[in-house]
Amino acid sequence: MKRLRCLGDFSMNRLSDWLYRVSNGRIALLSTIIFVLFTVVALPAQSDIAASTSENAGSPDTSFVYSADDLYEMAEAYGEVGRSAYIRARFTFDIVWPLVYTLFLATTISWTFQKTFTPQTWWRRLNLAPLFGALFDYLENISASLVMYRYPLQTPVVDFMVPLFTLLKWIFISASFILLLIGIVMVVWNSIRSRMGGQ
Repeated sequence: MKRLRCLGDFSMNRLSDWLYRVSNGRIALLSTIIFVLFTVVALPAQSDIAASTSENAGSPDTSFVYSADDLYEMAEAYGEVGRSAYIRARFTFDIVWPLVYTLFLATTISWTFQKTFTPQTWWRRLNLAPLFGALFDYLENISASLVMYRYPLQTPVVDFMVPLFTLLKWIFISASFILLLIGIVMVVWNSIRSRMGGQ
């Protein structure tokens, strides 16, 4: 067990270090442009489609806290057509969207943090937070789709896990944006201090 934990820590450290190696200014800028374009163009269009097929019953993806009963109420409100549309969106749009925001967050956090924190500090490992957000996003999509597909049959255990995956997704994604803000503030602050010190 101890050996597996050490192996896991080693793999996470290697992944974190790899992100620092590939996250230069150009990659961070490119990922930001892709994120902004996707947010401005694709996200509103998908939101409109979701609203038209969900009967304004809400969605697990955009909720923060809900229960298994709430999930079944959504499935009932969607109807057969709405449930099919939900599943289709999870395996089309929602395959790409987590990749887009994870690329943006992971590279920009890594780029700002490597300019701010020394390699020895534990802060550097927080560039992995967006990856956990994407992981729980995909787990949410798969498990929620299974519930929608089997409805009106119940899907025990999975129906309990969907809200948990959603909550963890939002915790890691929110934390990632906070980390990015911290990184940007620190880069700006260090730049101002450097300029003031050179005067």
